[in-house]
Amino acid sequence: MKRKWKLPALCSVGIILLGILGLFFVSNYWNTKETVVSDPILSEVSNNNDELDLKTIIHETEKNVVSIEVETNQSSRSGSGFIYNEKGDIVTNAHVVKDAEVIYVRTANAHIYPAAVIGIGEDTDVAVLRVPQLASNSHLQINEEGTMEIGDDIIALGSPHGFQNTVTVGIISGLDRNLEVDGYTYANAYQISAQITQGNSGGPLIHKDTGEVVGINAVGTDDGIIGFSIPISQVIDTLYQWSDEAVNDDLEIPEVDDRLENFDEENLKEDAMYIMDYFFEGIKMRDYISAYTLFGSDVQAQLSYVDFRDSYIHHTTLSYDDPVETNTDDHQVEITVDVTITTKEVDDDEKSEQHHSYTFIIGLENDQVKILSYEIDE
Repeated sequence: MKRKWKLPALCSVGIILLGILGLFFVSNYWNTKETVVSDPILSEVSNNNDELDLKTIIHETEKNVVSIEVETNQSSRSGSGFIYNEKGDIVTNAHVVKDAEVIYVRTANAHIYPAAVIGIGEDTDVAVLRVPQLASNSHLQINEEGTMEIGDDIIALGSPHGFQNTVTVGIISGLDRNLEVDGYTYANAYQISAQITQGNSGGPLIHKDTGEVVGINAVGTDDGIIGFSIPISQVIDTLYQWSDEAVNDDLEIPEVDDRLENFDEENLKEDAMYIMDYFFEGIKMRDYISAYTLFGSDVQAQLSYVDFRDSYIHHTTLSYDDPVETNTDDHQVEITVDVTITTKEVDDDEKSEQHHSYTFIIGLENDQVKILSYEIDE
């Protein structure tokens, strides 16, 4: 009798072992197998991968680069900076915000906020500002290793001469440069071929291959041929310390934006043109969220984000003619522009070209520049 149950028992054990081995091989197969998703629209847009990658890096970086306007007892000056963490903290140069009485930060979507200094170097030309309203927003990724080499491709961003988000492409042309400028010591700085001019100081130096911040643009030569950037790896610990020690309740940030109370018609016209360009740039880069957030509350109440996105999701190219701008009587700007859009449906190989006339009314809503109305004519 004992021999009769041994064979079934052995068979059962064998079946269990085979089942376990089968599950292991199936799991291993699916975990290592690459899944390929085909999207004709994305394939159409991505026919030049290198160009798209560079454009994408620049676009994503620009969203986190800010223009900084500083008022002191004796003068005013401007500079650049970039959001580097989830607390709304902005890295810039110490010489940009030194002795500041009031600091205003202008974001990529033309919003203006007052800022407070939470840390500033005495000998090292770095500083950190905080804008609580920017907390939990996106921020740039930091390369903390400091592995740049001569010849590496870089992108320098900033806001020279008041032009928001100006981009210069170059290379690392020298390492370990030591110099002193206006009381600040620059040790082991990167020498770059990208131009750094007034207003560009404090902007990020981006590694072209990774899109990460590798330096803080600081100074340039008078002829504009050579620039110098502070390696982010040398100061990142100090930046983190300032951010960790800062307490929002202790910050001295003006509650009333006096700058916006002094309404300037010309500044609004410039902001309106910038907002229009930024809107179309978002659509061209398929960054529909950034474009949609430019709308005021009335537009968003009538047009959902999903409907807005779906109206552009099949486009492949977008271009527009020179816009026509006129000022209205209620501190608003009307912009009319002719737009050409090429579309391509997912299941259709043929493209179609559409021509529209866009009319924007751009003005202030809650002290921020917004698209207050948005109409499209065939």
